[in-house]
Amino acid sequence: MAKPVVAIVGRPNVGKSTLFNKLAGKRISIVEDTPGVTRDRIYAEAEWLRYNFTMIDTGGIEPQNDDIIIAQMRRQAQIAIETATVIVFIVDGKEGLTPADHEVAHMLRTSKKPVVLVVNKVDSLKDENNAFEFYNLGIGDPITISATQGLGLGDMLDTIVEHFKDSDYQENDDEYIRIAMVGKPNVGKSSLINKLLGEDRVIVSDIPGTTRDSIDSHLETELGKFILVDTAGLRRKSKVKKEIERYSVIRTLTSIERSDVCILMIDAQDGVTDQDEKIIGYAHELNKAVMIVVNKWDLIEKDDKTMEKFKKEIAIKLSFLSYAPYLFISALTGQRTHKILAMAKDCYNNYSRRITTGLLNEVVNRAILMKEPPVVALKRLKVYYVTQTGVKPPTFVFFVNSKTTLHFSYERYLMNQLRAGFNFEGTGIKLEFREKKE
Repeated sequence: MAKPVVAIVGRPNVGKSTLFNKLAGKRISIVEDTPGVTRDRIYAEAEWLRYNFTMIDTGGIEPQNDDIIIAQMRRQAQIAIETATVIVFIVDGKEGLTPADHEVAHMLRTSKKPVVLVVNKVDSLKDENNAFEFYNLGIGDPITISATQGLGLGDMLDTIVEHFKDSDYQENDDEYIRIAMVGKPNVGKSSLINKLLGEDRVIVSDIPGTTRDSIDSHLETELGKFILVDTAGLRRKSKVKKEIERYSVIRTLTSIERSDVCILMIDAQDGVTDQDEKIIGYAHELNKAVMIVVNKWDLIEKDDKTMEKFKKEIAIKLSFLSYAPYLFISALTGQRTHKILAMAKDCYNNYSRRITTGLLNEVVNRAILMKEPPVVALKRLKVYYVTQTGVKPPTFVFFVNSKTTLHFSYERYLMNQLRAGFNFEGTGIKLEFREKKE
C-alpha cells in the first residue's frame, strides 16, 4: 500500500513552512530529508509512533476578490486535497479568524478527506483563548501549537495518525518487486510499461506531461511478481511552474522512495542530459537499485562504434552510477525489451544481498592490508570489525577507533573494495562508521 501523505495547507504567513521545518528538524518526526525537484524542501519522509508518512509543504492559499485569483486558489487547494491522505489546515492564532480562513475551510469541508485544524502561534496559555473562535469553521476541534517553540506538536501528530488506517501499513506487496520508471517527459516510460504488460494499460501520447500521477501496474512472469510504476516526467526547475506539475513532481519522488529498482530511461536522440542526472540522483542518494535504459535506439543511425560512444557518454555524465547496468532498447519495436525484467531482478537480488560477517571481515581486512588508512590529525583510522545491519540497501557498519580519522577518499576506497569483493552490481550500498563506545 502507498505511504500516507500529509499536506500542510493554509493562508500565507500562518506558519506552514515553520511547522514543516520544525518537524523535519526534530527526532520526533524526521527519518531523512528528501530533496525536491528544486532542491528546496518540498516534502520530507516522516514518522510518528509506528507510522511512516510523507509530509508536504504547500504554497500559501490566498483568496482575493479577483475571480481569476479565487479560481487559482481553488485549484491549488483541490490539488492538495487530491494528493493528501490527511490535510493539516493551519490558521493564525494571533491574527484570529479571517474571511480567507472561511473560504479555505469551505473547500476542505466539502472534501471527503480528514482535516486536522491547527491553530498556530499560540505561544502561551493566555493565547489559547483565541483558539475558540475557530470552532466557527465547522471542521472539528482546533489544536493549539507554537511551531516556533515546538509546543503542542505531539498532540497534533497524535491526532494526525488517528486518521491513518492500519490497513495502509500492511505491506501486501512485499512479494512484489517495485520498479519505478523515471525520466524526462516523453522519453517512452508509458510505452515501455505497455510493452512489458502486453497491453495498452497506460495512456501514450507525444505530448509531454501526459502522465501526471504515478500509476501502478501488477505483472507476474516466470521471473517473479513485479509492480511497474509509471511516473510523471520531471522537468527542469524553470519549467515546473503549474501547481499540478509541482505535485506531479512530489508523486514521482515519492514513487522513487517507495521503489526497489529505479529504471532511468534516456532518450537516445537527446543523449544524457543534466535533467537525467538530477532525476536519477534522487534514487542514488537513497541507495536504491538502479539500471539505465536507453530508449528509441531504433531511431539512431549507427555504425560499429555508436554504442561504445554512448556508453562512454553515460560513464562520464553519470559517473556516480558506475555500478548501474544498462540496456539499449526500443519500446516501440520491442528491441531488447525482453531483457529488462531479468536485469531488474538481478539488481533487486543484489539490493537484497546479505554477506556473512566472517567473509565480510576477511575482505575488509585484506583491503586494509593492501592500503593502510591515511593519517588524519596525527591519528590513523583503525577498523575493529564490520557487520552488515540491513538490506534494501545493503548496509554495513564499521566499528572504528575514531570517526574523525576517516578520510572521505578512504571511505570511497572501502566501498569500492566491497563492490569488488561481492556482487553489488545495480545497487547502492550504505556505509556507516561508529566508534566502539557507541
